[in-house]
Amino acid sequence: MFTSIKGKSVIVTGGSKGIGRGIARVFAAQGAHITIVSRGEEGAKSACDEINSLGGKATFVKCDVSDWDSVKAMVDIVAETQGGIDIMCANAGIFPQKKIIDMEPDEWDQVMATNLKSAFLCVKACIPHFERKRRGRVILTSSITGPVTGFPGWSHYGASKAGQMGFLRTAAIELAKYNTTINALLPGNIYTEGLNDLGPEYFDVMAAAIPLRRLGTVEDIGNAALFFATDEAAYITGQQMVIDGGQILPESIEAIEEI
Repeated sequence: MFTSIKGKSVIVTGGSKGIGRGIARVFAAQGAHITIVSRGEEGAKSACDEINSLGGKATFVKCDVSDWDSVKAMVDIVAETQGGIDIMCANAGIFPQKKIIDMEPDEWDQVMATNLKSAFLCVKACIPHFERKRRGRVILTSSITGPVTGFPGWSHYGASKAGQMGFLRTAAIELAKYNTTINALLPGNIYTEGLNDLGPEYFDVMAAAIPLRRLGTVEDIGNAALFFATDEAAYITGQQMVIDGGQILPESIEAIEEI
């Protein structure tokens, strides 16, 4: 049995959909107070309504996670209204697919700002609040793409996610001063609402490359995030957890077919 996180103040950036929404649901089900952070209001309010209708506690704060003033204001608002910050889930990210030959420099910059710079900004903004509480948790949502694997069209995305791992290791050393840990989740292929239009054939092809023969769920990622947030994980920092059903293990499709 893990120590309860009931009543803890949890920020989930990019929490209006996909993995972020799943993380928010998992934490809310454990009694945490969730602040969903997003640039768009409609999806974020829908996520809050869903959590609140199930008996959880969720509120929404609008924020551009690539902008320092916006991030600092968001964190300060949450700290004031929720009595501090306990857990920062820096999940926000974008993944437009475009090959290097066709990519404009500003498209590269946008992905870096949203995926990588935002992690730095969120951590920086939370440090004074972690110091005040003498405790904190940061969970980054990275990916197997970049730190472990590659895929055509995602050079910018992969670089941003690999960059998070470089940031993570030094951040872990610096955050230790504030009794704060920082760890990363590396999801593989996860089923989200954004994939609904791709059809069952797409899911079959993706699942065929995974030893467990299925795509992961957002709850699979949320449960891993929850572990990193517990007292039982207090001696784990600067680490990464791959959550991919074994996707990165086979050396070829033939290895899967041998099962």
